[in-house]
Amino acid sequence: MFFSPELGHYALALACIIATAQGIFPFIGLYYRNSLLINLTYRLAYGQCIALSVSFLCLIYAAVTNDFSVENIAMNSAVSKPLLYKITGVWGNHEGSILLWAFILSLCGTVVSLFGRHSLPTSLKARVIAILGLIAAGFELFCLTTSNPFMRIFPAPWDGQGMNPLLQDPGLAFHPPILYAGYVGFAVPFAFAIAALLEGHVDAAWGQWVRPWAITAWCFLTCGIAAGSWWSYYVLGWGGYWFWDPVENASLIPWLTGTALIHSAIVVEKRNTLKIWTILLSIGTFSFSLSGTFLVRSGILNSVHAFANDPARGIFILGLLGIVIGGSLLLFAYRAPLLTETNSTLFEPLSREGMLLLNNILLCSLCAVVLTGTLYPPFMAILTGQTISVGKPFFDATTIPLAIPLFIAMGIGPMLPWKRAHLWPLLNKLWFVIALTAIAALIASHKFYGLLPLVCATIAIWIIIASLSDIAQRVALLRAPFLTSINRACALPRSVIGVAIAHIGVGITVLGISAMSQAQHLIVEMPIGTTKHLAGYDWTLTGIAKKPGPNYMALVATLEVRNNGKLIATLHPARRHFNTQNQTIAHVSIASLPFADLYSVLGKQRTIDHTTTYVLKLHYNPLASWIWGGALIMVIGSAFSFSDRRNNHFRHILHRQHLSPSVIEAL
Repeated sequence: MFFSPELGHYALALACIIATAQGIFPFIGLYYRNSLLINLTYRLAYGQCIALSVSFLCLIYAAVTNDFSVENIAMNSAVSKPLLYKITGVWGNHEGSILLWAFILSLCGTVVSLFGRHSLPTSLKARVIAILGLIAAGFELFCLTTSNPFMRIFPAPWDGQGMNPLLQDPGLAFHPPILYAGYVGFAVPFAFAIAALLEGHVDAAWGQWVRPWAITAWCFLTCGIAAGSWWSYYVLGWGGYWFWDPVENASLIPWLTGTALIHSAIVVEKRNTLKIWTILLSIGTFSFSLSGTFLVRSGILNSVHAFANDPARGIFILGLLGIVIGGSLLLFAYRAPLLTETNSTLFEPLSREGMLLLNNILLCSLCAVVLTGTLYPPFMAILTGQTISVGKPFFDATTIPLAIPLFIAMGIGPMLPWKRAHLWPLLNKLWFVIALTAIAALIASHKFYGLLPLVCATIAIWIIIASLSDIAQRVALLRAPFLTSINRACALPRSVIGVAIAHIGVGITVLGISAMSQAQHLIVEMPIGTTKHLAGYDWTLTGIAKKPGPNYMALVATLEVRNNGKLIATLHPARRHFNTQNQTIAHVSIASLPFADLYSVLGKQRTIDHTTTYVLKLHYNPLASWIWGGALIMVIGSAFSFSDRRNNHFRHILHRQHLSPSVIEAL
């Protein structure tokens, strides 16, 4: 058998050896100015990626072929498990997720090796790849010593234990690799930061390379967080979009600092300032990514999708954290004075740099609040033995006062010039935006009950209108002939349009969150044929049926929702019983309308006096889908902005090949 677990184990060990060499040889080559060792670095990065690819394929093959002699497969799979979840279940457990982490990290090293060959200085690139190799070696050693995914058991069972039925869902199946791509992607800006500290030099070109990687990692992390939030919304049956789950907070923390990193990298690239701050953000964002890994796998944080298995694993990751974070911060303290911004351009507080700096301060303040609220309960439990709960009321009360000025600055920032702005021209740009926002807020006041939801909705509208207004003013809409505005729009840099799209996505998400505060719900006990009224809709239970699934038996309800007699949606909430785990879970049914979600959950049945009734939880969630639609728009805008940078780099490479302008345009 070619893809045997032993081959996967040997390939993992080989990858660890190659990664160690990848982390050592470049420094030796740079010290002795040996170009052979430096060039060998790139081949080592490719070799590590190939070895981990083989190892990962071997683990997938063991899952697909039901090789229950592998302990990881026996603990997390079963014969009756659908093929999709046999494959995706490989990374739905601790051992497989760490292997996936190392594999994605090797892909990052390979991409840096491939695309930075001609545009990056040799010494900087060698150091970046070396640092990525050292980080990969640490995780691969972790796999081999405490989290071996290829461990054999004897005798092998006839069938496996399966996986948590809540995790057998397409949303969560693809949530981990997307989330890990975000986590691991921030290793590249981290490596660039450490390499810059070692060289003692940061310039605008450094910022040009860091920003695309930060944007890419941020896009993946945004998608991963959104997928996890969506999964909890439609699988767990809470009816809400976000409950400040500690494990999700562990992802939100690096997302906040990663957002600050993107904006500060813009200042480095455009104005050659905030260099030291950007270096610190690069270190901090990846450090928080590693910290999230430690918190989820050490047993400190508990959640339905946490890997709280063996504290010994947490100790290993804690040691790795100490080396990576402690070492990088010590290096920063020692080398940062060499990066004093002697050539940087001074700027006024009222300028685009000033707004980006304010953006950074508020984002990092939000990060500090979320970090404190997440870690306070477990540390108090360790110190005092008391169980303390920090939930939604605390996070809402502490984050909203910081988020409101952040969103206001988000609308103003893109309209400001670099270096210095004047108040009166800015007010001339803003008066129309303020007027439209006030009108929209007046209209919204008839739909939103409560001051805080109305304020948040107004801020969301402000972001959307300000972003659209910025583009309209740049193309002179209604102030120039229509064709002239079209030509100016076509000439706008993609980064400008991408920023506007991303900010509009933020506004849409905030508007969806604000509207969800107006949600209505009802828990009822209904016999078949009865109707309940909620939010202007008639909800009628028309039938109950049993339906078999691939590895479960389901009790499925048919629920018709009508408005003034017109059928709006037919919902099919269900309860699924998984025989392997002897566990029953609710399967939510949602109908997403343009301005609301109709959400239903089927509960237990009861029979009293020969009448069978069924418990149903009904929700009317206004603008719920806008929360995740806004996140998708954020990613689209960021990707659009990134495509501008990538296109310019591509053209630069083509010019190096001495191709004619007409050929370049055709390509």
